[in-house]
Amino acid sequence: MRLYQHDFTSMGCPCKVQLYARSRPEALAAFSRAESEVHRLDHKYSHYRDDSELKQIQLKASRSGGVIVDRETAALLDYAQTQFEVSEGLFDITARALSALWDRVEELPDERQIRKALKQTGWQRLDWDGKRLRTPAGMSFDLGGVVKEYAADRAAWILKNMGFESGYANLGGDLHFMGPHPDGKRWQTGIRHPDHRMRAIASINVLSGGLASSGNYERYSLIDGKRYGHIINPETGWPVNGLAGVSVLAPSCLVAGSVTTLAMLVAVDDGLSLLRASGLPWLAIHNNHRVEGTLQGPFSINQTVEI
Repeated sequence: MRLYQHDFTSMGCPCKVQLYARSRPEALAAFSRAESEVHRLDHKYSHYRDDSELKQIQLKASRSGGVIVDRETAALLDYAQTQFEVSEGLFDITARALSALWDRVEELPDERQIRKALKQTGWQRLDWDGKRLRTPAGMSFDLGGVVKEYAADRAAWILKNMGFESGYANLGGDLHFMGPHPDGKRWQTGIRHPDHRMRAIASINVLSGGLASSGNYERYSLIDGKRYGHIINPETGWPVNGLAGVSVLAPSCLVAGSVTTLAMLVAVDDGLSLLRASGLPWLAIHNNHRVEGTLQGPFSINQTVEI
């Protein structure tokens, strides 16, 4: 068995798949299947693409009759609804109007803009019955908080079903490890230092499972010397001011990503309490760069969630 690697770009980020295969043609066939699945999900759910299925869903959902969505989209919407409920409204995919206000801006949005965006936000304002979706006029939603993690799980699921047991899919830092190296050695991945792009602040060793990370230093706006992150509180309309970064290992990258986001959306102490109560291995980076948590190798969480 030999280790093969494939790099590509999708979902607006660098992607990588590594796996052990018996031959190069076998590896290339696997890479093609995994990459095609990621591109499919990007084309289907990207809010940056005018030709995405998500854009059509949003257009039809705002009409009087709403829109009936397919099984995959319904499952993702069900998941988003569950996260909204367990987070008491903080995990809200309808906050697209708020996120757009803070997307690498050069000056602070004014209160009028924030109030207007808040009026277009709120899962409780849409009508979802598990099949048909209706949204108020002007509301847009963004599945970006779940789709990349879901795509990492899907890529790994496809590779597992092709018979591969050792490797991982990495979509811009959202990973799913299928299993360890053939000799049982764990995979090692680094968590980037908040102030040094080419340095790691921590190293994590994983045998299997979904690993997701979130930080206020990856995407942000710098205004008058102050950093404003991309994670927005849908209740206030302002970027959160909690932990600097969080990483979580879970049975799926989708679940791991949700827990990291929830921990980032609240105050530091609340975020740490949430991580401790989750029962999952975690790592937190404080704003003074102190690192704490239980995410120390080796870890193995064997389960891939298929929607």
